[in-house]
Amino acid sequence: MAASPVPGGGVAGAIPGSSPSGFAFDSGLEIRTRSVEQTLLPLVSQITTLINHKDNTKKSDKTLQAIQRVGQAVNLAVGRFVKVGEAIANENWDLKEEINVACIEAKQAGETIAALTDVTSLKQPVSDSHVTIFTDKTGVIKAARLLLSSVTKVLLLADQVVIKQIITSRNKVLATMERLEKVNSFQEFVQIFSQFGNEMVEFAHLTGDRQNDLKDEKKKAKMAAARAVLEKGTMMLLTASKTCLRHPSCDSAHKNKAGVFDRMTVALDKVIEIVTDCKPNRETDISSISIFTGMKELKMNMEGLRENPYFQSKENLSTTLEVILERTEDFTDSAYTSHEHRERILELSTQARTELQQFISVWIQAQSKKTKSIAEGLELSILKVSHSLNELKKELHSTAMQLAADLLKFHADHMVLKALKLTGVEGNLEALAEYACKLSEEKEQLVEACQLLRHISGTEPLEITCIHAEETFQVTGQQIISAAETLTLHPSSKIAKENLDVFCEAWESQISDMSTLLREINDVFEGRRGEKYSYLSLPKPPNNGNLKSLKPDKPDSEEQAKIAKLGLKLGLLTSDADCEIEKWEDQENEIVRYGRKMSRMAYSLYLFTRGEGPLKTSQDLIQFLEAFAAEGLKLTSSVQAFSKQLKDDDKLMLLLEINKLIPLCHQLQTITKTSLQNKVFLKVEKCITKIRSMMALLVQLLSLCYKLLKKMESNRWVSVKNKDTLDGKT
Repeated sequence: MAASPVPGGGVAGAIPGSSPSGFAFDSGLEIRTRSVEQTLLPLVSQITTLINHKDNTKKSDKTLQAIQRVGQAVNLAVGRFVKVGEAIANENWDLKEEINVACIEAKQAGETIAALTDVTSLKQPVSDSHVTIFTDKTGVIKAARLLLSSVTKVLLLADQVVIKQIITSRNKVLATMERLEKVNSFQEFVQIFSQFGNEMVEFAHLTGDRQNDLKDEKKKAKMAAARAVLEKGTMMLLTASKTCLRHPSCDSAHKNKAGVFDRMTVALDKVIEIVTDCKPNRETDISSISIFTGMKELKMNMEGLRENPYFQSKENLSTTLEVILERTEDFTDSAYTSHEHRERILELSTQARTELQQFISVWIQAQSKKTKSIAEGLELSILKVSHSLNELKKELHSTAMQLAADLLKFHADHMVLKALKLTGVEGNLEALAEYACKLSEEKEQLVEACQLLRHISGTEPLEITCIHAEETFQVTGQQIISAAETLTLHPSSKIAKENLDVFCEAWESQISDMSTLLREINDVFEGRRGEKYSYLSLPKPPNNGNLKSLKPDKPDSEEQAKIAKLGLKLGLLTSDADCEIEKWEDQENEIVRYGRKMSRMAYSLYLFTRGEGPLKTSQDLIQFLEAFAAEGLKLTSSVQAFSKQLKDDDKLMLLLEINKLIPLCHQLQTITKTSLQNKVFLKVEKCITKIRSMMALLVQLLSLCYKLLKKMESNRWVSVKNKDTLDGKT
């Protein structure tokens, strides 16, 4: 693991030689355990594949030797794993018996697999009692299951050791922090803080390893936030404590130090909650759900009604929407939201409420009548509600991002912090009150921006990062004011000046982190991160002034409904294409690769018809059409190359299908050269219709190529077999 700096105590990668009391097992042992696990499990998978052979299939010597090598490799990996497990057991007496039993089971399973895949046993006489993989599949299956079970037990028990180690380390840090709070002499403080620094380095290393191991992105984000608090808090604690010792009768200095202790204690507790998976305050409170999360849930609930009209009640849907709209008041009530944004949010909220009521009306009809027209009406109503929610989502995103960006730009020079530092050195109490008020105002603005960003962040990890930023501004803002007050009361104090500098640096660091957060939120919104399907080969638009003025084209409701209906059929065709692609054994085949690329691009166009995905503007659409036509022509070239391997009748059948696709590609290229500035959606409709035809042909081509490939391989096999037979007779 790369070493990372930890304020107040060296480097995170340099753990002291002494381990926590009672736990000599170090994180290196944990890493070796993971390494052996990663080696072992793929080999077990190979064994599973080997036992699925056909009993009547004769194996070549080469295959038999490969089987034996796999069996031996599994046994060797198990041996290494068992050594690590035994080392953990010897150093953790409370778990020793359980770990040793699991290690013995793993060792037995590994030896059994090695014995049953031993090819030398085949050379023994038939009467030999030795059983091999070829006569006893059951034995190998049992051994493989026992191996997986015992390995899992050891890993779970090792995980308990790591958790206990983190808890023990946290308890040591807390105990030392309590001593630091009560220290009275500077000499005693230096001695205890040195110990505290070493303990924090150890804790940082342990929690860093744990953060890397976490699979849950939400937990990983929480751990990162807690560790950031502890990392910055260590340096703050140093200067705040020294300031208190230098000025013991200063109330603002004590208040400043108390704030650091409180936040670090909360962060330490948060780490333990994460590693033990403990949720004392039940985090499922509905009020904690963001607007974007609520919208996602509402869409899923509506789409579930396609399969089961009784899946939800109308009250549940209406309540969910009202909760979402209630939260938009955070935007409309904000003093920093522009009049235009406020009016647009209110207008879109009303539209969403109206569309949902219309959907509920159609849905009630669908429960009693099951006709094609009602089913289409239900689908159309779902799309209308989704469209209105997407429009509201865009407006909220624009509002929050604009506010946050304006604030970061306005406060980029950190003039208030500079003024507070100057005021402190001058000992000007009147100016301190003025600039403290300005910093409080700046803090409230940033806190409110973080609250709005959380609503539109798009992912749970980013929501957690927004909450962390909000808490940091809230706490650090108050601590800067108390540190500035201490310096103003003691203007010649070097340690008070150093303390204020440390807190101001923490504020500036959080401002910088917020800029990164904005970019990440925007990436998620634009579909550049976490997109299910995306196309990566589109050329970037030329950097000229004309493109800057382009804005997303917004259809009216009738046009949107028409486009959405075409999009649904396109979405179904992408699913059909994916099903055909999955049939191919060689997923790297050129025909498969171009087919997959076209399917993914068509899926992006389907998202566009729903008001989602990466396609936003007319320029995006032009680039998409050019790229899609180019991929279509590449596919036809690959299919033509494949056709040369076929017999005349099959070749002719395939070329007839190709000749239908080539003109469509050229027609699509022609459309890209015509202006899209007038009657945009008529041309969009034409493009989608054209691409639907191309996708239908793609599905047919994939299916036909697969059948002809299988036929060609079958003919070759028959030819080779006949040749072998003739050679044998000769």
